Amino acid sequence: MLKLQGVMPALVTPFDAAGAIDFVAFKTHLTNLRAAGVSGWVPCGSSGEYNLMTDAERDAVLHFVKDFAKPGETLIAGTNAPHTAGVIANTKRAKAMGYDTVLLAVPFYTKPTQAEIIHHFNAVLDAVDVNIVLYSYPSKDGVEIEWEALDALADHPRIIGIKESSGSLQRAIGIATRYEGRIQLVSGSDDIALDLMFWGADSWICGPANCMATAVCDLDRTFRAGDLVKAKAQMATLYTAMNILESGNFVQKLKFGCELQGTPVGECRMPLGPLTADEKAAFTQAMQPIINWK
Repeated sequence: MLKLQGVMPALVTPFDAAGAIDFVAFKTHLTNLRAAGVSGWVPCGSSGEYNLMTDAERDAVLHFVKDFAKPGETLIAGTNAPHTAGVIANTKRAKAMGYDTVLLAVPFYTKPTQAEIIHHFNAVLDAVDVNIVLYSYPSKDGVEIEWEALDALADHPRIIGIKESSGSLQRAIGIATRYEGRIQLVSGSDDIALDLMFWGADSWICGPANCMATAVCDLDRTFRAGDLVKAKAQMATLYTAMNILESGNFVQKLKFGCELQGTPVGECRMPLGPLTADEKAAFTQAMQPIINWK
């Protein structure tokens, strides 16, 4: 089983003033993230606005990130779609590019039953020889990957982990204990990331890494080194900004945070709208100790 470790940014997709993908800005962004110490790359997830891109644009992003990656850096492609056939088609193209692992939530909008969720993921596994990191994000997808589905999928050798973004520490503890040695717990609830690390999350698919990579990578290293007192203090410094991100307009704030860090990546695509002046002011204030991280 592929061992998932470290901070893997759930990458934003830079756009230029005309709304096209800005690959020059993208290269600068990835270079800075690598310098901060990330362990891999997760393009075309929800932070990357994949649902607002064409298939050709998504493929271009996946190709670009694959070409940028170095040996030893983990690659996980977001290949989600609103229906199973689309997920299979996206996943086949990603596999052909060299992605052996994909990140998949339940198909959005449909709110499938647990039996349908099981059937969906098994259909993908049967169609494409890839590893799957499940992605449970009920506030966005409208349905949770519950114990019934996880019990049915846990022993498949290519279901390797679950990015847990429910925000429920109790559920994360349940996953960590119920599926120990079977499904890797991956941190996806950023404002309780340290708690998930404590309960066994060795990896963090992290949207905030786009605009606070130095800080989140430092937190990860501090925890792995066993300095829990320092890790708690670092999480406390990160918490306000993390909490603001989780309060709404997540992707817009990630991109604004990149601008604050001096690596602008453009605006989000419609229907995602701009931040208000008050939202920018609150996030700017919360980002100051992160920009000046020591």
